[in-house]
Amino acid sequence: MSGVQSVDRALDVLEALAERGGEAGLSEIAARTGLPYGTIHRLLRTLLDRGYVRQESDRRYALGGALVRLGGAAERMVGVRAQPYLTRMVELSGETANLAVLEGDFVVYVAQVPSPRRLRMFAEVGRRVLPHSTAVGKVLMAGRADAEVASLVERTGMPRRTANTIIDLPGMLIELERVRDQGYAMDLGEEELGVHCLAVAVHDGARMVAAMSVSGPAERIDALDREDLADGMRRIARDFGSELGPGPAGPADGSVRGRRPAALVRSRDEPDGDPVRLSSDE
Repeated sequence: MSGVQSVDRALDVLEALAERGGEAGLSEIAARTGLPYGTIHRLLRTLLDRGYVRQESDRRYALGGALVRLGGAAERMVGVRAQPYLTRMVELSGETANLAVLEGDFVVYVAQVPSPRRLRMFAEVGRRVLPHSTAVGKVLMAGRADAEVASLVERTGMPRRTANTIIDLPGMLIELERVRDQGYAMDLGEEELGVHCLAVAVHDGARMVAAMSVSGPAERIDALDREDLADGMRRIARDFGSELGPGPAGPADGSVRGRRPAALVRSRDEPDGDPVRLSSDE
């Protein structure tokens, strides 16, 4: 096995673990990667030695602590690079713009540019939420197969945040198919009443790596032309994705179909408290 091939396969193993929520057995890794058991064992030994993988008491493998350091550094860099593109989204919509990624089973907000308006949406950078009740979460789930979505919500549950929250898997799968068809997702007061949000996918080559959104008071978001806003946001998201790195071209229309989103996993802890709120300078 060449050095380059070894690196490629080691990354396949890490991505397989991430796609399983950060933990998987040997057979699950083999099924996801298509690699022989002997090859997986050799790769895992090296990853274990370097702290990128750990072995649990039940002999399953989990992502290790060394990835937290890398993931945190990568998130900070991506957040900085996202700022001019989020600023463009604020200029387009007049509302607060956010960048979010999927870490294991949770959505994490990694960058934000606030609206210049006095009454505006605020989501603390670094805050983690479950994906089912947010527009960014729907976009990130829509890039996954239905079976993976089912596994995710089985692990996390779908707690009701408001009367508008989708709390059953069949309803969510219908919603995600709508997201794939239209190329954007909406949160219509599903995370917090009175706050609406529109989100689109960010692709790094062929992979979905993040979601970008604009959020604000429901009446102001609803007053915008939804299709025009989504088209403009997709153009900005494509420009941002082009800066993130080379690779096979992603969907030309910026859609959420395609390969599963890349994910960094920290833990399966509970989500942080209320992630979104309206703030006012008045």
